Amino acid sequence: MADTDNHNTYYLERMLSFIENSPTPYHVVANLKKELVQDKYTVIKEKDAWELGAGGMYAVDRNGSSLIAFRIPRKKSYRGFLIIASHSDSPSWKIKENPELKNDYYVRLNTEGYGGMLCAPWFDRPLSVAGRLYIKEKERASAEKSVKQVLVNVNRDLVMLPSLAIHMNRGANHGQEYNAAKDMVPLYGDASAEGTFLSVIAEAARVKEKDILGHDLYLYDRTNPSIWGHEDEFFSVSRIDNQECAYTTFQGFLNADEQRRTENDYIPVYCIFDNEEVGSTTKQGAASTFLRDTLRRIVLSLNMGEEKYYRMIAESFMISADNAHAIHPNHFDKADPVNRPKMNDGIVIKSAANQKYTTDAFSEAIVKMVCQRANVPWQIFTNRSDVPGGSTLGNISTTQVAIRTADIGLAQLAMHSPYETAGTEDISYMVAFAREFFGGGI
Repeated sequence: MADTDNHNTYYLERMLSFIENSPTPYHVVANLKKELVQDKYTVIKEKDAWELGAGGMYAVDRNGSSLIAFRIPRKKSYRGFLIIASHSDSPSWKIKENPELKNDYYVRLNTEGYGGMLCAPWFDRPLSVAGRLYIKEKERASAEKSVKQVLVNVNRDLVMLPSLAIHMNRGANHGQEYNAAKDMVPLYGDASAEGTFLSVIAEAARVKEKDILGHDLYLYDRTNPSIWGHEDEFFSVSRIDNQECAYTTFQGFLNADEQRRTENDYIPVYCIFDNEEVGSTTKQGAASTFLRDTLRRIVLSLNMGEEKYYRMIAESFMISADNAHAIHPNHFDKADPVNRPKMNDGIVIKSAANQKYTTDAFSEAIVKMVCQRANVPWQIFTNRSDVPGGSTLGNISTTQVAIRTADIGLAQLAMHSPYETAGTEDISYMVAFAREFFGGGI
């Protein structure tokens, strides 16, 4: 097995810090870009002409919430691309425009659901607000105004969703339905609260409230991360789905063996897409042209021609890395009879006959081969045959770029809760897998 004792502590501490500092997809991408720049990657823009060269390391984002990073090996004959893709978003509650709901007693915030979340765990825990603002920057020579993005994180306990007491809801423990417009409306202040909600956001962002022209703001859970269990074998934190895979595969991408990665005949590509939790059908989602555009521009910028692009796509391989369901300690009956992933038992290979997961016999064999080379364990996930499963970004992205793909993840509990649980040993397994995949090829 992988040397998990030292690597787990190293990567676990850094991953938990990353998650705490990444409450929204915009913060995820900003923090990844910061680390890439520190590692001497050149940030390029889609609107600019690309002048790529052998030995170069580059990163490009779309919408500030999706990112693609890649390296050009020094050898100038390339067979294809090696890609790992994850997603930056997690289920949450989006703050609406004009959010204050006032009455004689309280001020609440108007929200709407983003993604398919578990509602009950959002109650009675400290919440805050983070996201991005677009503010007026300056007047141009023309009448047009320019705007710029500013990230914001209030970073203090700001709102809460208080439960209705059992005395007023005697059926609360016998099945409960939640109305998003009535129940999931966070308490912000009492009726005497002065100033607007946006004034608080402006202060946190260090901008003027009058300059805010637009915002994408979300609730997030403020509960501290926890490492727990008989032998500290579990950890819990917000947004494990899918920041665990996003962070661990990113570290594998950065730390692939230097000599192997520069002499490889594949171009390594790290991707993170937004909006997976709402179907991916956005300009920055896996169903967009972002990956296709980027791969094609790499080939054309290196003067290899469009014919070479199609040949490279045919030789490429992609890993869709999105977490998997661990067998639940109290609900064994919800799992497949034999394919029952456990936390701390390694990489989970996900497959489904309906192709919601893209793994087939060939891609499964490739994943197992990489696991063997990396000396990490693997296990299999399939849904119970009478229980419909979810989907992820693998099958969606291949509608734009027809690349052989496998779906993998790490086993976790309480997926789509604001506070999820996973295994501490699995972190180093995924880092080792991604490092071998990007460094050693297929």
